[in-house]
Formats: sequence, C-alpha cells, structure tokens
Amino acid sequence: MPPWYEHDQQTNERLSPQQGQQRTVRRDRTGLRGLAVAGSAPARARGRCPGTCSPTRPPAANSERTTVIRLYLINPRNALVGLTDLNGSRWNRYRVWKPLGLLTLAALTPPDWDITVFDENVRTPDYAKLPRADLVGVTAFTSQANRAYQIAAAFRDRGVPVVMGGIHATMCAAEAQPRVDAVVTGEAEPIWAQVLEDVRQGALRPRYEGAQVEMDHVPPARHDLLAGDYAFGSIQTTRGCPLNCSFCSVTSFNGYRYRQRPVADVVREFAAIPEKLVLVVDDNLIGTSREHIARTKELFRAMIKADLRKQWIAQVTINIADDNELLALAAQAGCAGVFVGFESPTAAGLAEVGKKFNLVRGRDFAAPVRRIQRHRILVAGSFIMGLDTDKPGIGERIAETAKHYGVDILNTLFLTPLPGTRLWDELGAQGRIAADRFPDDWKHYTLTFPVARYRHFSTAGIAQEMETCDQTFYSLKNTLRRVWGNLWHRRKPLIALVANLSYRRNLPQSRKNCRAFVLSPARPGTGSVVCAAPKVTSSTRGLPSACASP
Repeated sequence: MPPWYEHDQQTNERLSPQQGQQRTVRRDRTGLRGLAVAGSAPARARGRCPGTCSPTRPPAANSERTTVIRLYLINPRNALVGLTDLNGSRWNRYRVWKPLGLLTLAALTPPDWDITVFDENVRTPDYAKLPRADLVGVTAFTSQANRAYQIAAAFRDRGVPVVMGGIHATMCAAEAQPRVDAVVTGEAEPIWAQVLEDVRQGALRPRYEGAQVEMDHVPPARHDLLAGDYAFGSIQTTRGCPLNCSFCSVTSFNGYRYRQRPVADVVREFAAIPEKLVLVVDDNLIGTSREHIARTKELFRAMIKADLRKQWIAQVTINIADDNELLALAAQAGCAGVFVGFESPTAAGLAEVGKKFNLVRGRDFAAPVRRIQRHRILVAGSFIMGLDTDKPGIGERIAETAKHYGVDILNTLFLTPLPGTRLWDELGAQGRIAADRFPDDWKHYTLTFPVARYRHFSTAGIAQEMETCDQTFYSLKNTLRRVWGNLWHRRKPLIALVANLSYRRNLPQSRKNCRAFVLSPARPGTGSVVCAAPKVTSSTRGLPSACASP
C-alpha cells in the first residue's frame, strides 16, 4: 500500500481548469498536504470574456471593455510531511509529483478563463498580494483537509467563492459544505463545465455530484501549467478497483469497474510530458485478468514504437512477475521501478485487510521480486503496521521480511482509518479512532502517525516499532549494500541511490514529528464529523476483473 493509497484519487480529485496561452509556475505535489502554495512565476493560460465576469455577476453581453475571468486552482500542502518539503531537501523533488487532477480539469476549462495552478508543496505564495480571483478551486486528500479549509476561509473573507473537490470532500461532504461555497463529489470531469457556467451566471450551487467518467473522455492534462520543480511528471491510464481492501478508499471513490484509457491517448500524453521521469498514478497499471494484461502489453508495445525516451514508475500487483513477456515489454517501454503493496508479512494480516490476491499467491515473494529485478526494474515494497494480528516485534519482522524479499525500497505505514473505507467504519464503531479532534486532526492522517487505538500496542509502543523498522532497513550498512547491488546489476543505481538517501534524510524529521504527536496531551474529540463512503451500487460495480495495488 503506497503512501498515496488514498491518493490515486488525487488524479481524479479534480478542481482545475482551462486551455489557452501559458506561463509557468513552480510547484510540488502534496505527498499528503497542508496550507501553503507554489509561487514563483505562476503558470497560467490567458483568455478574455466580454464584460465583468465574476461569480456573482454574469458577464455583460456587449460590453466594450474586456475583463479576465481569473481562476486559481490550489493543491494544499501538509506542513507535517517532510518528504514534500523542497526547501528542506532538494532530494524531495524526486518524491513529489504534480497535482494531476487539477491539471486535467484545467484542460476542460474554456479558453476565456485565466488559470493559475498553485501546488503548495513546492512553495506558498502570499495570496493576499495576488490579483483578486473570480473563483478558487481547492482539492484535498484527507490529510490536506484542514489546510484546504484555511485557504477557503482566507479567500471567502475577501469575497471570493471557493469550490472544493477531491476524495475528502466526497467522503466528508457534510463537514466540507459549511466551509466552502460549493462541494464537488466524485470524479469532477462530467460536472466541471456546469460549475464554471454557474459561476458565470452568478448561480453557483452548494453541491455538484460528479460521476465515473469513461476514460476516452478524459483529456490530456495541462502539464505545461506546472514546470521546473518536479523531477517526475505524472499520468493516469486506468481508474477503478474491484478489490476493495479494508484500508483503501479507491473503490469508494472510483468504483469497482477497471476503466482503461485508449492506448493512443496514453501514448500521446506521455510524449507531451516535459519531464524525463514519469509516475504512472494508476492504482494498478496492469490489472489481473487476461484481457487487462493483453491491453497492457499493447500499451507497452505502442510506447516502445513511439520511442518516448522516458523512464517511469508504476503501482502494480505482484502478478506482473508471472509473465516474462510482460516484464520484458515493460522494461523496453521504460519501466524503471514498480511499487507493490505486500501489506503484511503474515497470512493472518493479509486476511485482515482483505488482500486476498496476495494470499492465493502463497507467502514467499522473494522469487517474484527477483524475476522483476532481472529486467533491471526496481521494486518498492509497502507494508502496513498496526493490524489487529500484529504483535510486539512487528517492526523488526517487517524490516527482515523486506530484506528477505529483496526489495530495493521499503515504505512502512501506520494502519490509518481514512474516511470512505471499511476500516473507518469498523474502528469508529469500536471507539478506536484516537486522533478525532476534527478538522484539526486531519493533518495527522498522512499514514505516518499512529492515529488509531491499536489492539496490541500503546501509541508510544507502535511508534517505537516503526522506528525499529526504519532504522533496521535504512541502516547505513543495509542501505549501502542495496545500492551496491543495484550498481553491480546495473538496476537503475542512480534512482535507487536517490530514493534510499531521500528516505534516510527524512527519517529524523519523521521521528521528531511522530514523537511530538505521541507526547501531545490527550484531547477529547468532537465526534461530530460526518464522513461516509458513497454507495457503490451494482450499476457502478462493473466486472470485478482488476485488482489494485493500494
């Protein structure tokens, strides 16, 4: 389960607009975010519309003067997430990516809107000094929510209407509604044009319901609107997941049906991305059915033929190792690394989170990891700590299991009850959500804080398990051994070095933040937040054929 398992919605979390002329903005991504924004030469697309265009006054039909309709699209940051702080370490530019959802909505915005996209993970502008906007769109993961509300309040105090979308606004619409002027739930592409038209007419509604869009209707994102601070570009080729793991909100947000973009559309957008490194943000690039694997091979062959000259990283399930032709095509198409959710070193743990796919494949993943690596593809493995089946010593066990599997990078995360997941419902019903002073505590829902009450651990105890895990796997000795192995086997040694050093560089700050959280006085929660997953009906379920790697 990657650090973005709530994320890959970020891709579908849209609140962004436009087409037209451009400039450049710098920004970073939000790893899991807070309040601040990318500044420095904001990227924009300019346009003109007749009359005075504002959300409260429709444009005059035949006015002689022209006025820009100004739209700000903002990706909040979370100040507690050190791995996205570019000022703290330039290594972090390799661990952030562009807010793809906003850039996709930008592509759907008419050319008479002047769009500026701010990614606070890169830098934060002084909003008060910016030209007055006619509309502000804010997206947010749960860990960005309280920062998003702060941004909304600041603009609303100046009389600027704010629209909020994304995974958190979808799952906690009742919480978000009073804090913004309009909430967009679900995938926003089908409803975005209506939002903008209502703004023109001065008739913005408080709620807009998005819908699952067919992937051939997804336009190429406006990658040109963000440049400079990112080592990685980003792209999405599929949405949806039938697996519905207990800790993951992808199915609640994007549905069960595995939807694939046309191969030609993907290749064209890939070619348009300016960065030479690209993150494919799909929850599972390859799927699990024969049909999906065949489509993936078709995509890889088209990428090879296009000679894109890019290296990319994607989330996949471990079944990629079962097909040598698929691996060979992936490597030829530029695959530099894959992110695999192993989730737990125990069968009981896999059963607890509902990761049936890993269970049926047997318990030892060392051989499939080696098969992937033979094609000079790095393997990043993710594990969850804090399951009810976990016992003291789990930190050491996860680190040793990751070493046994031979993964090049380890990402271990605390079990975190995110709104929209079965885990949220279960732990909430059991009174086991410890960090529950909302919305302020949302900033701790980054997967790097022990926000729940864990069955076999105190808060301090599980925090110590995480320190043990990180210190063991990322000890200097183990890190040098892994990087030397990558160099010896010519398996993307530079990327492996940067990834390992970036993790090591951020460990002290992560430990400091976690200890501060553990030592903070107990605070009674409000218990008033209303967050629930949308109903996934049979009409949206589709065919359960692909399995996401959360």
